[in-house]
Formats: sequence, structure tokens, C-alpha cells
Amino acid sequence: MLFNSYEFVFLFLPATLLGYHLLGKMRLTRAATIFLVAASLFFYARWRIAYLPLLLGSIITNYTLVSLLIRGHKKKLWLWLGLAFNVGLLGYFKYADFFIGNLNAVSGSEFNLMRIVLPLGISFFTLQQIAYLVDVYEGLVKKQNFVDYALFVSFFPQLIAGPIVHHKEMMPQFSKLRNHVFNYRNASRGLLVFAIGLFKKVIIADTFSVWASAGFDEASSLTFFAAWTTSLCYTLQLYFDFSGYTDMALGAALMFNIKLPHNFRSPYKATNIIDYWNRWHLTLTRFITTYVYTPIVRAMGRMTFNKAMLATLVTMFISGLWHGAAWTFVIWGTMHGVAIVCAHTWKKSKRKMPTALAWFITFNFVNVALVVFRAREFADAVKVLRGMAGLSGFEVTLPLAAIDGSYWTVALIVAALVVVLTTRNSLEIRDRFVANLISLVAVVAMLAAAIYRMGLRSEFLYFQF
Repeated sequence: MLFNSYEFVFLFLPATLLGYHLLGKMRLTRAATIFLVAASLFFYARWRIAYLPLLLGSIITNYTLVSLLIRGHKKKLWLWLGLAFNVGLLGYFKYADFFIGNLNAVSGSEFNLMRIVLPLGISFFTLQQIAYLVDVYEGLVKKQNFVDYALFVSFFPQLIAGPIVHHKEMMPQFSKLRNHVFNYRNASRGLLVFAIGLFKKVIIADTFSVWASAGFDEASSLTFFAAWTTSLCYTLQLYFDFSGYTDMALGAALMFNIKLPHNFRSPYKATNIIDYWNRWHLTLTRFITTYVYTPIVRAMGRMTFNKAMLATLVTMFISGLWHGAAWTFVIWGTMHGVAIVCAHTWKKSKRKMPTALAWFITFNFVNVALVVFRAREFADAVKVLRGMAGLSGFEVTLPLAAIDGSYWTVALIVAALVVVLTTRNSLEIRDRFVANLISLVAVVAMLAAAIYRMGLRSEFLYFQF
């Protein structure tokens, strides 16, 4: 079930809110939690019911392993079994065909691909449970409850594409009695953030997706201006799509009085690549820092600057591979690893750079790297990058026929850049929210425009990762 669907907006979300808060009003708090777990499982099953047993099996298996870890006997054995189970599950569904395809290419073998359909959300709910296992092993969790654990993993706003939540920020919220009582302020702020997210996705991201797809997937070649238009359209599409999903997730959760962690903090305002990763996909940055980078650093022994930079490169390589089973993702992750090393080296030199130049370099690096991230094949990335470098000519064609663009395409790119660089982000707007006629009109206008366009709905980009 998609957030940007009539089924979700008009049926599932209102019915789930009504049932949850009615049970809470009757002081049936445990029943309200169970109801929310059942609703979340239904939400997941609506995509493909065949994969519901996979989610349930993952929850039950990890809960059992955690219970054994809490008992304190053979902790290392249960931890390694848990890591093997989760990584193996993710590896099978996400990387089996990638491994077979590369084996065939290298060895000349002809093994048949398994054509496995990637289950939605597996990258996210797997990471959450790996983090939980490690924290239990390190003694950070002393007791658990199955219903709360099941909700922690399956809570529908963040189940499909994050944010990647941590148990210490979620479990306490599930047990608070006041979180089962309807809260007008939370509901109104949640609706505001949800409306912003829906507008971002349906009106902005899906508009840019048409031009980005035409440039990457359909055009045989791109001139300088068409190539830059294509890359910028995708850079903006990805931000508005993913941050739009996150806004909808945070907004929907807040209607249940649950506060999910921030995932975006105006990333395109970053003035270096370190700053960028402190603004983009914050919960992934937190996870890879705590559960990937830190263990690598510990394994290296006495730390030096060079060792820290090597650990950074390995971490970003793994991050790239996590994003998708393709060498383009690995290259993208490695590019960011190299850029972070360069940023730390520059920072160590204590040299200064004008803020405007620092932003220009950072944004354009992100934009160029996303060309590799978006490309389905290396040839697509080469086509766009050649055009951006001016190797396919400088002919100015307006309308931009090569990407099905028009005179408005460039104007909308400029307008979108102005918005992301000069305005408050959705969470800053939420924190300054005042319930009045102006805010009501703004919410209604955004919802009306998005709902009108929802008939042309598309899946969120991060569903495929």
C-alpha cells in the first residue's frame, strides 16, 4: 500500500487512527498496541501477501535470539547466529542474482538467475533488528515484550523505507499511557507534515521524474544543457521523493503520538560532504557510524588518521552496496568515501574556503555522483556524464526535446533549488506551527492538489533499495 494512494489516505489511515484512539480512550492500551501491530501487518501484506510470512518469521526469529541473549548464556553464539540469519536473509533476497550474474561474467558459467522479487522494506527492518541484537549483546537492553518488539519492527509509517529507528527512541513511547490518548496538537502537526510530504512527492518529485527518466532511460544522447537538466531533475526528484516519504512517515506517526527520528535536515544546504551526511538520511548515517564504522575502527587497534580514513572508505563501500545490488551503487558509495576523506584532509590542513565556493563544490559533487547512483547501466551514466562535460555538443534546444522538457523545465529547476536553499524544511515548519486559518488553508490546498494528482501515482524511489 502506498502513502500516495486513495486507499491509504481515505481508508487505511483514518480507520487505523480511529481504532487506535478509540481503544486508547477506553483505556485498553495493550489492545490498542496489538491493533496497531495488526494494522501494520495488513499494510505490509497489501503489497504482496506472500512476503508477510517473511516479515513475521524475521520478527519471531530475532525475538527468540534476543531472548536467549538476555538470559546471558552463550551470548556470542546467539549474536553470531542472529547476524548470520539477518545478513543471510538480506543477502539471499537482495544479492543472490547479483552474485550469480557476476559469477557468470567472470567465469563464463551460465547459471540461471533466480529472478527474486525484493521484498519491500527488507533493507530497513533488517538493519533495525541487527542494531537491536548488537545492543542486547552489549547489555543495553535488559528486558523486552513481544508486542512492543513486533510494533518496533513493523510500525507501518517507517516499515517500508525508514527512518531506521532505534529501540531506545521507540520502545518507551509504546508504553506511555498518554500516547494512547488523542492529542489535538500532535494530530494537527502530524497532518501538516503529512500534507507537506504528500505534496513533495506527488506534485514536485513526480514532475521531475518524467524529465529525469526521459534523459536517463530514453534519450540516445544528451547535449550539455539537456544533460545538466537531466541530472538536476533527478537530484531534485530524489530529494523531494525521499524526504516527502519521510515527512509522510513522521506526520502519520505523530498522529498516533509517536515521534520518529529526523531523517533530513536541508541536505542541499551543506557546505562540505561531511556536513551533507549530517543532513541526508540521518538515521542511515547513525547506523553505519555506530554499527559499521565503529567496529571497523575497533578492529584496527590504535587509531591514526590514516586508519580512520581507511575505515571511512570501507564503510562507504558497504553503504553503497547496501543501497542496491549493482556496481553503480558500489561506485557511488566509494565516490562518497573518497570525498569524505578529502574533506577530512582539507579540514586537517585548517585551510579556509569561501562558503559559496564550498557549497558549489559540494552540491555539484552530490549531483554528479547521483548520475552514477541513478543509472541503470554504466552506459546510461557515461551518456549523461559525457553530455555534462560538453562532449556531446552544446546545442541549446528549447523545448528540451531530448528529455520531453519544455520552457518550464528549467524554470521549475531554478524554483525548486531556491526553495531547498532558502526556505525552512518541513520539521522547522512543524516546530513553528500555529493552528490558525492560514495554516488550515495551506494544508487543505496541499492535500487537494496532491489528491487531484494521485491518480498518476508512482512508487517511492527508496522502495527499490
